[in-house]
Parts: sequence; structure tokens; C-alpha cells
Amino acid sequence: MIKRSPSLTDQVKSHIKRQILINTYEDDRIPSETDLAAELGVSRTTIRDALSRLENEGVVYRKQGSGTFVNRPGLQIKSRLDEIWSYSAVLEAHGYRPSVKVLEVKREAADADLARSLEVSSGDELVVVRKLFFEDKKPVIFTRNYIPEVLIELPFKDTDLELPVFDFLSKHAGEHLSYYLTEIVPITATDSLANILKVPSKTAVMSLEEVGYNEENRPILKAYSYIRDDLLRFGMIRRKV
Repeated sequence: MIKRSPSLTDQVKSHIKRQILINTYEDDRIPSETDLAAELGVSRTTIRDALSRLENEGVVYRKQGSGTFVNRPGLQIKSRLDEIWSYSAVLEAHGYRPSVKVLEVKREAADADLARSLEVSSGDELVVVRKLFFEDKKPVIFTRNYIPEVLIELPFKDTDLELPVFDFLSKHAGEHLSYYLTEIVPITATDSLANILKVPSKTAVMSLEEVGYNEENRPILKAYSYIRDDLLRFGMIRRKV
């Protein structure tokens, strides 16, 4: 049975995609909406919405009069830029054995830019978290997250921040990360960043600058990610409009 929180359609979509990835469906044919609804205990409308999202992502396609089928080329995209995922899950999807290390947790006063992004006052206290993600022993992703301290309701230890940031926010702040607004900014690594990622200085690095919002469209997180694109690539399906 599928639980009804946080999003029924998203949970159904994730369930169907998992079944696709483990080759559950014979001849790549997705069961009918009626059969899936009965199996998962949800409405046909929810199934239809979940399949529509998978179709938009290129995971399935519909053939008039025949049904819905797995789109094998679409499965070649292991990590999508239009979904929220944990970086550990991304590395696993690429066949790596991920690990994460919390480098630093500190309090810092919001400067003007952070205050504007997070809709707080300059000088308000932020919790700053620096983390490094590894594939085996190679550093792949370095992140800096800024969380308004006023949101954090429960005490925490540095090790709690090994959780994906959206899980930490849910557990310690009672906040659900609904979506990110993301800018993709290619940069050259500074000496400091190059040392962290173990690449030569001025190596090209992909960076994501993001503001995370809750379900009420309030900012709850500012995040910076720096990614070695020699080890990790992202993709998407682009369609002609």
C-alpha cells in the first residue's frame, strides 16, 4: 500500500520507476491504469498523473490503442537536473560506492546577498554546513548549505548533517523541501576548491547555486554545489516545443 505523505503521485511515480529499473514489467509493457490502481490502492487519476510525469521525463511512452511502454533510451539518463535527489543516491546511480564527510558546521551572520535570498535580515544567524561526497576514495562533490537557524526546532549533532539536507530539514526543522530554483554556473576552481576536490587549480568545475523553497514558497535553504564533471555527469531530455 502507498502512504499518502508527502506526495501520493510522486510516490507512485517512484514506485513505477523502481519497477522499471529492476525489469519487473514483461516486454517493457506497463500494467494498465486499472491494474496499477488496484495494486497500489490509489485512484486511476493518481496513476494517470504519475505516468504523465514519467512520460514527460522520457521514462515511458504511450502507444495509442496499445498501452504504455518503457522508453529504454530515456533510462540512459542516470541523474536528472529537474529532480531533487541526494548526492549519495546520484553516485550510487552511476555505479559508485558513495560516502559523505561533514567538513564543518558553524554559525555565521547572513550577509546582504544571503539575507535577500533567504528573506531574512542582514546579520541573522545561519547554520553553515560544508560537506564532501566521495566515490570510493575520490572526492566528487563539495557543498555549502546555509540554513536560517530560526527554522531549526530540535537540537542536533554534526553527524546529523550527514543526512541529505532535505531529510535534515524535515527531521529538525519540520520543513518540507518542495523545490529548488537553480542556476548552473560553470567556474574554474580556486586554489582552495581545487585542494578540496583534488584537482589542479583552475580546472573547470560545474557549480549549482540554489535556493530551496518549502510548500508555502518560502525560502528555507541556500545551497552551493561544486561537481567534478570528469567523474559525474547530469542529463535531461529536451523536446521541440
